[in-house]
This record gives sequence, C-alpha cells and structure tokens, in this order.
Amino acid sequence: MADLVHIRGFLFDLDGVLYVGNQVIEGAREALETLRSHYACRFITNTSTKSLDSLYHKLAGMGFAIAREEIFSAPQAVVRFLKNQGTPVCHLLLEEDVRRDFSCFPLSASRAEYVVVGDIGQRWNYAVLNQAFRLLLEGAELIAVHKNRFWQTEEGLNLDIGAFVTALEYASGKPARIFGKPSPSFFEMALEDLGLEPHEVAIVGDDIESDIGGGQQLGLFGILVRTGKYRESQVRASKVRPDLVIDSLRDLLGVL
Repeated sequence: MADLVHIRGFLFDLDGVLYVGNQVIEGAREALETLRSHYACRFITNTSTKSLDSLYHKLAGMGFAIAREEIFSAPQAVVRFLKNQGTPVCHLLLEEDVRRDFSCFPLSASRAEYVVVGDIGQRWNYAVLNQAFRLLLEGAELIAVHKNRFWQTEEGLNLDIGAFVTALEYASGKPARIFGKPSPSFFEMALEDLGLEPHEVAIVGDDIESDIGGGQQLGLFGILVRTGKYRESQVRASKVRPDLVIDSLRDLLGVL
C-alpha cells in the first residue's frame, strides 16, 4: 500500500473523477466531503467548453460544495496570460459560454495577434481551420487551451482538440503555446494557491499523461482512477507510472 502520510493536499481533475458528462461518479460526493474535512483541495480541469461560472454552477447542481475560487480551468490560465500581454486582438475558436471569460479582449476574424483554440464541438470544418491557418500565416500566434487527444462522454470516447491543434501546428509551422494540463505552469498556479510544496500534494486524475504525468513532472504524487477516460491499454502503452491506482475516488478513503 502506498505511503500517503506526507500528503497534505489534493488536486482533483473534474470530468472523469467527480463526474462523467452529467452523471456523478458513484461515491464521489461522499468521498470528497470526507477528504475536504482533512485536506486542502483544489480542482483543475482542461474543460474548454464552459465558463468558470458555468463550471461552478454545474458542480453545485451536482451537490459538490466547491467554491468558485477553488476551481482552476485551462481557459482561465489563457485569460491570465493574455491579460499580461495587455489587450491583444484575438480570434477565438471557443464555445459561446466560455467566450464570456474572454469578453475583455478585442476580437477579429481577419487580423489577430492570437488564435485561441478550444473545443467548438460540431462546428469544426475546413472553413474554420483554414481561417485560423491564414491568420497564423499572417503573424498570429497559436494558443491551445489544452492538447488532449480524447475525452470521455456518456456515449463513449470522443476526439478532443489535440488533433486540430496538431493540424494547425503542422500546416503553419508554428508550435502552439499550451495551457492546461500537463503544462507545469498550470499545476504551479494551483500549488501556489494551496500554499503547499509539490511533495505534499497528490494529483487525482483519470488521464495517465495529462493528469499523472503532468503532476509527476513537478514532484506530485500521482493517483490514477479507473473511471472516466481510463483505459488499461493506454496505461500499458504509457511511459508514465502512477504512484497509486484505485478503482474510483471513493476508494481513496481506504488508503489514507
């Protein structure tokens, strides 16, 4: 059994750990309530389809007592970066809800300093990609909210935005600036807010690369759950080795 005596705080992924789609994972609410009474907790997500307010209200509606300030989303990391650049002109490939978080920036589809790529669902097509591609050729920089390969839905695994980001990188010759997991700076934001050192914190996630690999790069203890997008074949193929594997979040209580 893994030794977790040094752990004082947890970073939890959201989708795949607490819920899948609109379904709460069995035992997650009760487990989190118990954990929060003993440990400092923050919640990190690459979700690029929901604004911070929408994430907060979704969690509250599912019965999770999580404060808005405890949620660290990849789009918020992008907003923080862009604000540090002043008021750059942006072209946003984002869902309408999450675009609300970017309302402080001027937008243009014909001349932009940054092309920001998130998830736009069924609206992906050649016209959308070509518009972004041409802006990149004209000098815009490429920002990816994250670069996940796939994600878990109630219907099964879905292709994620990593494929589109890679296509734009390949065609334009410009590497994307990646935010969200597994970016070290994204984990560092949450760690700074916790006020803890990496060795005092565990990351709990369902993605062997972005969650566990990203956290371990900084020295976090990596706990992989067999829920959400977890697939045994992906774990076997990965070079990342989790420090602990559990069936679901509720089983974490049994090892603490």
